[in-house]
Amino acid sequence: MVKPKKFLNEAPHAVEEFIEGLLLQYPNHLVQLEHHKNVVLCSKRTSSSHVQLVCGGGSGHEPAHAGYLGQGMLSAAVCGGMFASPSVSSVLAAIRALAATGENCGGVLVVIKNYTGDRLNFGMAAEKAAQQHGILVQTVVVADDCALSRTKGITGARGVAGTVLVNKIAGGAAAAGKTLDEVAQMARLVCRRMGTLGVALNSVTLPGAESINDRLDEHTIEIGLGIHGEAGMRQSPLLSAHEVAREMITTIQTYGRREADNDDGTIVPMMAKGDEVAILVNNLGGTSNFEMSILARSCVQLLESEEFGVQAKRVFVGSYMTSFDMHGASLTILNVTGQAEMLQYMDAPTSAPAWTACDIWDGSSPRPSIQPVPEPTAGDETALELSKPPLQQLDGFAETAKKMITAASTQLAESEPLLTKYDTIVGDGDCGTTMKRGALEILNRLQQQDSSDGAWDHPVTLYNALAGAVSASMGGTSGVLLELLFRKMSLFLSARCDSIGPHELSLALQAGVDALIYYGGAQVGSRTMLDALVPAAAALLEATSSSNTNTTNTNTNDNNSNLAEAAVKARQGADATAQMATASAGRSNYLSEESLSGTPDPGAVAVAIVFESMAAAAALTTA
Repeated sequence: MVKPKKFLNEAPHAVEEFIEGLLLQYPNHLVQLEHHKNVVLCSKRTSSSHVQLVCGGGSGHEPAHAGYLGQGMLSAAVCGGMFASPSVSSVLAAIRALAATGENCGGVLVVIKNYTGDRLNFGMAAEKAAQQHGILVQTVVVADDCALSRTKGITGARGVAGTVLVNKIAGGAAAAGKTLDEVAQMARLVCRRMGTLGVALNSVTLPGAESINDRLDEHTIEIGLGIHGEAGMRQSPLLSAHEVAREMITTIQTYGRREADNDDGTIVPMMAKGDEVAILVNNLGGTSNFEMSILARSCVQLLESEEFGVQAKRVFVGSYMTSFDMHGASLTILNVTGQAEMLQYMDAPTSAPAWTACDIWDGSSPRPSIQPVPEPTAGDETALELSKPPLQQLDGFAETAKKMITAASTQLAESEPLLTKYDTIVGDGDCGTTMKRGALEILNRLQQQDSSDGAWDHPVTLYNALAGAVSASMGGTSGVLLELLFRKMSLFLSARCDSIGPHELSLALQAGVDALIYYGGAQVGSRTMLDALVPAAAALLEATSSSNTNTTNTNTNDNNSNLAEAAVKARQGADATAQMATASAGRSNYLSEESLSGTPDPGAVAVAIVFESMAAAAALTTA
């Protein structure tokens, strides 16, 4: 049994400490209600002559609801225990604190998520406020979840992330001076025109739990679950972001919406072709921003495809109503066709700290963000013309080089799991995939090259082409280091050599290695790719230097033997990194001796793989 890891003190006091943390973060914005530590008020709320909004529920859905306290949204948030509705007395205290007396009373709107506990506690508090204290109060129940059939039971659809849009739009109406009836009517209109569906990759584990909630295994996701981790429509094998978006959109579309604010209202599809929608792609707590952006893209693309044909005029993406640490997301679709006033309140400013506004797109023309800015082109006078000195003692260079590069790139791509394994232990885990991207790009360019071009047939242009390939595909530190290596080799051969033979190629490699040391700052012993690259380059330079003093031509077997010896040196250097207790460069520099011990540097291993593959390919070429 694995105990979950959380930043907590004592679980029974977690909600109280969370609220105290909010008060420390927003000293000029929030205030606690005396005798009710779970009631948080906006200290600079809208004038009492305006309608005041109250919302709340169980804690664990942050930033809802205390994060939405501010002018233009909520005036009070009532926080219950973890996933537990607050008491009637707390909700009533919040309403009373907001209610003005006499002729200047704008009234209070209580927004309730459709869960039994919330309906009972918030509903009873509203009744008491009206009947016992004479407060002008109305309630709106949000039931936007589309996961369960409309005919299933008497509880109805759950209130989920769409509640945040209700709070924002109703709060905007209240700030604009609308009456309580008008604000409540607008809130109900929003409820009627929207739907939500959630999907979870992992379930939620509450603070204080003795073990991690592993109800969903590594191959299973849940579609249509609630914000408390309740079971949804069904479980499913893992889906792609496109497939998840389709599940969400088609379910919401099929669930539909009521045309009138009563149970007799006709159910129509959520949207029709040509409609305009606002969407909220909501992080359920444990999903990375990276994943959220990919999912948002999939949702917008499908909505605006020929199949659905609507315009996503507002795209909200972020953590709006979470399920504590759940790895999942929900999609809310609000049909805003012909609803100019609704959009006005949605776009209105608010001081609520957790509300994340989105860019406003009117839909009359393509989004400016999808039109790339033209890249400035360099004039011919700035282009560097690379000279190509004649080749000596390099018979069949083009054919051999292509076979060696193909072999090395293929083996490097196939070694991705091994490099990833090593880098997960001693780095940040991306070495394998980064090297694979570069290798596949080189293979792709090599296969697609124009035979009349000849760019890969001469060392100067070949190294320049390799630099371009890794620059365009790899990224990261490895990418720029390899680009620097190949650029330096190309420029060295072009500018410093009258002719090019094995010795000049070795000199060029050494020049590239020296550039890596100078600009990268690492040395042999720093636990980087240099631990394999430096001894390999030194072995080649030594071998070709002795051959260069011989007046007889260097034969192909000598070249192959030199490359094989360099490969041995590269492998020895890579293996030696496993015994290095410290690293002075790269991500390994951040790790302890215990983390490094026994695992070789993945960059050095990659260099060894390249040299070994090239040596083997060269030997086969001349066999």
